[in-house]
This record gives sequence, C-alpha cells and structure tokens, in this order.
Amino acid sequence: MLIGYARVSTVGQNLEVQKEILLAEGCEVIYEEKKTGSDRRRFQLEKMLVEINVDDTLIITSLDRLARSTHDLFVITEKLKKKNAEFRSLREPWADTTTPMGKFLLTVFSGLAELERNLISERTEEGRAYAIRNGVRFGRKPKLTTHQQNEVQTMLHDGKSIRSISRHFNVGVATIDRIKKVTKDL
Repeated sequence: MLIGYARVSTVGQNLEVQKEILLAEGCEVIYEEKKTGSDRRRFQLEKMLVEINVDDTLIITSLDRLARSTHDLFVITEKLKKKNAEFRSLREPWADTTTPMGKFLLTVFSGLAELERNLISERTEEGRAYAIRNGVRFGRKPKLTTHQQNEVQTMLHDGKSIRSISRHFNVGVATIDRIKKVTKDL
C-alpha cells in the first residue's frame, strides 16, 4: 500500500497541495501534520511509523517535510527498513528505497552521517581534554566557596554533626557529606 505523509510547519499553512500530489501518486492513506519539523514529538509521524506494514511504501513530497536533518532522515528510514517498508521522496528522486540505486545512496549517506557523528564526538572530547588541561572545571558551581569548604572541614574535625553544619551553611546534608568524603580521600 502507498502511504503519504504531509506536513506543514504552522497551523496557518495549508496541506492541500501536498495532499493533492500524494493522492495523484496513488496514496491510499495520508497522515497529516501541522507541526514544526524541529519538534521531535510529531504524533502523526510516530503513528504512521507504528502502523506502516511490510511492503508498504511511504511517499513524501519533499525530504524537508519528513526530516529536519540527515540524522533524523536516517532514524526514520531505519525504522521503515526494520518493518520491511519502503520510502520515496517525489522531489528528491535519489531518496527512493524501491530502487537499488536509491537503497545504495541512502546507505552511503547513512555512513556519512555516522562518520559525521563520530567526528563531532572526537572533536568534543578533544575540546574537553584541552579545557581540563587549562583549568576549566565542568559541572555545577560548588554551593560553598573554598573558604567555606575549609570551615566545614574544620567543623567536621572539631566533631560537629553533618546536619548541624548543613544548617549553619544553609545547604543540604549531601553537600557536607561530599566535602567530608573529599577530606577522607586526601
């Protein structure tokens, strides 16, 4: 069965042109959505991905109606592939898994998208390592200053309870407990 998916970004836009094209292409069912593509919660898209069956073909008028990024496109096409369903974009004839060339091109683009994700991950890790070497601290800002942490250590050494110290500094017990553990580790 041919299944269509039509989407516009805002409620004020019209789906009629896409629906006409999809009906002319032979789509028996058309899922319609008036939602920005950047919103990952597209209920009609998710419903279609659940309801599509083996040997069905999803048809869209243009890739930008289905996905906002290469990664999104491949996530969607992988879901279709797992259900043994096909995919075809009318505006981009190369995006057609009903043909051997279309399957090949989507596989190549999928590999390129994975390479891009790996390169981004490597660059991010290199940047973090560089920042750490140069004294940048990651995570939340400490609740207590270095001076206050030293006071906590002194109070702990003097036998004050964790609960009384946490009340004194107006912080949670866990904050004082972390300082206590750091002191033990030194």
